[in-house]
Amino acid sequence: MDILNRVVAGYHDLMDNKSDQRVKDWFLMSSPFPTLMICLTYVFTVKVLGPKLMENRKPFELKNVLIWYNLFQVIFSCWLFHESIVSGWFNGYSFRCQPVDYSRSPEAMRTVRGCWWYYFSKFTEFFDTIFFVMRKKFDHVSKLHVIHHGIMPMSVWFGVKFTPGGHSTFFGMLNTFVHIIMYSYYLLAALGPKVQKFLWWKKYLTALQMVQFVLVFFHAFQLLFIDCDYPRAFVWWIGMHAVLFYYLFSDFYKQAYLK
Repeated sequence: MDILNRVVAGYHDLMDNKSDQRVKDWFLMSSPFPTLMICLTYVFTVKVLGPKLMENRKPFELKNVLIWYNLFQVIFSCWLFHESIVSGWFNGYSFRCQPVDYSRSPEAMRTVRGCWWYYFSKFTEFFDTIFFVMRKKFDHVSKLHVIHHGIMPMSVWFGVKFTPGGHSTFFGMLNTFVHIIMYSYYLLAALGPKVQKFLWWKKYLTALQMVQFVLVFFHAFQLLFIDCDYPRAFVWWIGMHAVLFYYLFSDFYKQAYLK
């Protein structure tokens, strides 16, 4: 019982005293459990509940929905990328070592808000999979797809809670840039066969995603060899995510394009 009490006390100390106080009362930021439950609900829905509900139904025709959804994602990704550029990267941030600015200056708070919206964007991306299920494209609901979408909100939550800004936001900056291209591709694909025949570059999109993770890997782990006022735990957190996603995307690339 004493061990349990110490674990609970340690958890509350971590969440209440060692986290970024600026986001303490922000939506979904007080505890990791709501985000965890949303992620688990997503996985259950797209792998179990959704296919069961669609089992005896005809696929939904979602052409117009997909066009508007992907257009929204392109615009949202452009805004997130713009925020990451204006409030830090290519505007004063160091690619070698960038500590988190925990002040309440307008620039620092703009970065924090950008980080929270990036976290929120991971929930909107759930609709990628939900639309696959509604269209009965169950082969698209792959291990890569579900793992990638299922763990990202939880992963980004920790970044917003403890380090909203600084070195590891390099990942978000690159990721939103890739998503601009990715959702533009999906938008064009949703326009129909007349446009789809020109979309020969899908495998290069996957290759770009793999390059992204290589860059994140080296950018994160360079801090293991230099002095920088940035938490080592988050260096490993971001770096190992890059390793995991590179492995998953490279496996998909081999299965889809080399075999």
